[in-house]
Amino acid sequence: MLLCARSGAGAVMATAAAGLPRRGRCGRRRRCTVAAAMGAPEVEKGKTATVRSKASGDALEVCRVVNGMWQVSGASWGRAAPAAAVDAMLAYADAGLATFDMADIYGPAEDLYGMFINKVRRERPPEMLEEVRGLTKWVPPPVKMTRSFVEENINRSRKRMDVAALDMLQFHWWDYANPGYLDALKHITDLKEEGKIKTVALTNFDTERLQIILENGIPIVSNQVQHSIVDMRPQKKMAELCDLTGVKLITYGTVMGGLLSEKFLDTNINIPFAGPPLNTPSLQKYKRMIDAWGGWSLFQALLQTLKKVSLKHGVPISTVAVRYILNQTSVAGSMVGVRLGLSEHIRDSNAILSLLLDEEDMGSITEASQRGRNLMEVIGDCGDEYRA
Repeated sequence: MLLCARSGAGAVMATAAAGLPRRGRCGRRRRCTVAAAMGAPEVEKGKTATVRSKASGDALEVCRVVNGMWQVSGASWGRAAPAAAVDAMLAYADAGLATFDMADIYGPAEDLYGMFINKVRRERPPEMLEEVRGLTKWVPPPVKMTRSFVEENINRSRKRMDVAALDMLQFHWWDYANPGYLDALKHITDLKEEGKIKTVALTNFDTERLQIILENGIPIVSNQVQHSIVDMRPQKKMAELCDLTGVKLITYGTVMGGLLSEKFLDTNINIPFAGPPLNTPSLQKYKRMIDAWGGWSLFQALLQTLKKVSLKHGVPISTVAVRYILNQTSVAGSMVGVRLGLSEHIRDSNAILSLLLDEEDMGSITEASQRGRNLMEVIGDCGDEYRA
């Protein structure tokens, strides 16, 4: 069941924390202990997580709330002037939210990051430069993956982002019937060994292909997948493999483009003009997920449950929604989309990092989520919504 157009592919990152606990920072002067995966998996407790490959030891520390830059890819969300967008990125970094996620196909996202990182170099102390992370994706057509083709594309991202080495390269592949993804990943791994990439990751790969990739010795640190209270597919097969291998998830679609918010509580968008318009690609995409899960009435019941929890803690529904996913043992980080230069939610994003949901909160949300259909049976495994 194909729910999403290819041109709108988001991505969710998996992160793994293996080995001994370490100290980490999630922005200027913010220090916290990172939970380590020793024996049984644990929920990441700090404001940062370290994604790591058990095979190679490659590791990267990222903020657990990641600034997602998909929304700069199209005019549907609105688009600010580049200078305003860069200033907004700097404000997020100043507030301790210093990890940014983008892709080669996200319009000017990589170019904006290059402008931003140069501004950090000029206007901020060196320690901030050490804390900023730029996670990008490569989403090639499924053509023959030669060394020269792969290197040319990676070099293009390095140039646009103005970095000697990409902090993380998250690889996407459209057609599993074409085994060229293994060739591409082997070339990417070679480029990592040459110092052009720091860590290798995936986006929207399913469990079967992730296992194949790991068995081929590719040092994967994360897999970025769609994951929300409505879409709990990653907690099926994928979470089990993550627990076994140390690969964890960074999630996207976690607030469903804004549907998991007070704005859509007590509304009926099935009646024309009776509710807020679904006027962005994100809202339209995740409304289709709600339809597959159980429909608008059931979704309203879920929002009511989230509202009760949010009132208890004095935070918005969206903050609760992201914290619930961050509390899953397979998840190291979640993306929150940023409309750079148009609106900002720095305070709410930082509230996610400090929110503590108790057992009663988690239980009530789980019960509300499980009232819907099992989307593994409706759609398939992680990433299948992008493949016919």
